[in-house]
Amino acid sequence: WTYIPDCILLHIFNFSSAKDVLNAGLTCKRWNMFSLDEVLWKRLFFRKFCITPGLPIAPGKYSWYEEYKRLCYHTPRVCSEVLHGHRHEVLHVSFSHDGTMFATSSKDGFIMVWDSDYPVKIKYSYDMKEFSWKCTQFSQFNKSDTLLLVSGVHFGSHSSTSGEIAVFSLQGGFQLQCRVGNKPYDIFGTWYSDRHLLSGDLSWLAHLVSTTGLWINKASQETSSERTPILNQLFRFYNTNASSVRTVMVAECVNESNKNISNPSSSGNHISEKQQYKDRAGEDDFQQNGDSDNEDDDLKGQPEKLLIFTTGSKTYTPHQIGFKKIKGVKFPKILQPGPSLKERIAKHRERQMVASIPIPGIWQNYNSSDKFDEADHLLDLHGHIIGMGLSPDHRYLYVNSRHWPENYVITNPLEPPPIAQEIDIHVIDLVNFCEVGKQLRSHKAYTPNHLCFFIFLDVSEEYVASGAEDKHGYIWDRYYGICLGKLPHNDVVNSVAFNPMDQGMLVSTSDDYEIKVWRSISFLDSAIGPTERRKLPYALYNLKKK
Repeated sequence: WTYIPDCILLHIFNFSSAKDVLNAGLTCKRWNMFSLDEVLWKRLFFRKFCITPGLPIAPGKYSWYEEYKRLCYHTPRVCSEVLHGHRHEVLHVSFSHDGTMFATSSKDGFIMVWDSDYPVKIKYSYDMKEFSWKCTQFSQFNKSDTLLLVSGVHFGSHSSTSGEIAVFSLQGGFQLQCRVGNKPYDIFGTWYSDRHLLSGDLSWLAHLVSTTGLWINKASQETSSERTPILNQLFRFYNTNASSVRTVMVAECVNESNKNISNPSSSGNHISEKQQYKDRAGEDDFQQNGDSDNEDDDLKGQPEKLLIFTTGSKTYTPHQIGFKKIKGVKFPKILQPGPSLKERIAKHRERQMVASIPIPGIWQNYNSSDKFDEADHLLDLHGHIIGMGLSPDHRYLYVNSRHWPENYVITNPLEPPPIAQEIDIHVIDLVNFCEVGKQLRSHKAYTPNHLCFFIFLDVSEEYVASGAEDKHGYIWDRYYGICLGKLPHNDVVNSVAFNPMDQGMLVSTSDDYEIKVWRSISFLDSAIGPTERRKLPYALYNLKKK
């Protein structure tokens, strides 16, 4: 063995496992040198993870050995803790930006905040059934991690879509700051800035025709004067075929100086006609002071942002993603008093007289471009959208979708096409507004259109993870497009979230009432040692080409 030729030794190593190669490298300096050969590790990497032949190493990476080590030892695949704080199905999990806390929402009506340090401990808890909430369904920390947005569903009939958003302070206790109406509840709500959030309202105009308003709200709504505004309408969209705006998100604009996605119809005449419509609709009861000196300090200097939302045009199920730039939000500190009570009553009677004149089909055949806001871009995924997540740099949008059959035809908007059991993850470039990369497909869902629910996914710098209805969460590598593992639960996995400061930590929530914390082998070896770590349950490997 001392005089074995180099090429023969490398050839033998090619048939060995990674563990055997590393053990052989402990024999002597010569074998150690060959055990770290990059060509050897490239072959081991491709064989282990079933990578497409010819695929180069990930951008910013220079060692196949280090890439092999990352996917094996730094991916969250070991279940270090199982939390049983909730007494019902756990629907969502979200992390604070500094990674020190995460919040969970559940059908038991509680919102819970946990310390993420090992071992995880509960920090705050609040029962939202006190406010007639059926469940908490979503949460999001603001940028400074001082406030927590919590979205929930009101008690009501099965067909009710009424929801509410609550904001809690994370400083000096878990104090409720405000509550904001939100309809439909699956708009969820999102932070626009550190102290302002977005909510929605839905108003039906006629059969299958509605309008959705998106409102910007102050997170703290205590005021010393009735002339101090606490909310302001941002957009109002026109919906057809029983569709509506759902699942709103706000992203930072990427390369905004090089891209202009404004709608060509947004001219001065367009604004004038829209204001005229609002006047006729009676939305001018109070006139806002547009003086920039009175603008809210939290909104000053805010860069242009991108509103992302799901919607539809062919049927009531969300099958399109809308994009609209948010430019220069005005939220004055003072409201100027509008018309007097006598003047408003006169206007109201005038509108009633106009409304009493029957105009058949006025809303069904309405030209909305002059009266409502329109999306700058619409992307149709030809399937039921059930989840969205932004990459940390806000460059890419990852979307869970269950596709429709090929050559589908929709004749009735209340009867959408059947949806597939396979869930596709579409990757959308938010600079060019087009699909890029691979469609990751490993996870499944089984509910039909009318029972379909959100499956939350999350994206870190190098991984993407998602829940599924097949009792597993899934982790993929973003660049190589491979499934790195299945995270087992005893029921539907509703949500997953990476720690933004440590992508080696992931939390999954499930209908089995459990919250599972997954950590990397490297972390647990340093925290509890290899012997104790080996006793813990592992994610299942699912290394197949997709």
